[in-house]
Amino acid sequence: MNIKIISSGKKEIFPFSIPIGIGLIDTAVNLTRLCLFDKPDLLIFIGSAGSYGNLKIFDIIESSTASNIEHCLLKKECYTPIDNIISANVSRETIINSSNYITQNKIISEAFLKLNIDAENMEFFSVVKVAKEFNIPIKGIFVITNYCYENAHKEYIENIDTAKDKLIEYLTEKKIIKEINE
Repeated sequence: MNIKIISSGKKEIFPFSIPIGIGLIDTAVNLTRLCLFDKPDLLIFIGSAGSYGNLKIFDIIESSTASNIEHCLLKKECYTPIDNIISANVSRETIINSSNYITQNKIISEAFLKLNIDAENMEFFSVVKVAKEFNIPIKGIFVITNYCYENAHKEYIENIDTAKDKLIEYLTEKKIIKEINE
């Protein structure tokens, strides 16, 4: 079985994953290229996520459901004709919101929670969309690095190295990867 473990890039590069870029656009382009030239039987996207408040730092979650909801929609200042919540599974699970912007506002975070959206990761909506287009099963595995409040970036920087270690431990325990020595 051709299983590809993918991640975003920069601080979220792992020796066992293929980095596909940061944000919605680079991710879509690079993952499409990967699927065209070496179509996997299963995609596993790994990385960090910010919590809107219910999930705690270093929690690890799995999901195949993503949304692309911008802050203006929460404020009723915009609309979209696209389906902005997609799932690779029939069952709805933890919804991961994606945007090219990181939320840093507790009030906005609480509005996402009211929509049953618990976390955000910049790339996951693109990953799920491309996987669905190519009929490839997709799973996202995320470790919470920060709350989507005022200090989101500072918390991310402080926690990313430990979060990566915890994610590697989780992937090893679940036998998604073999034990690695870095």
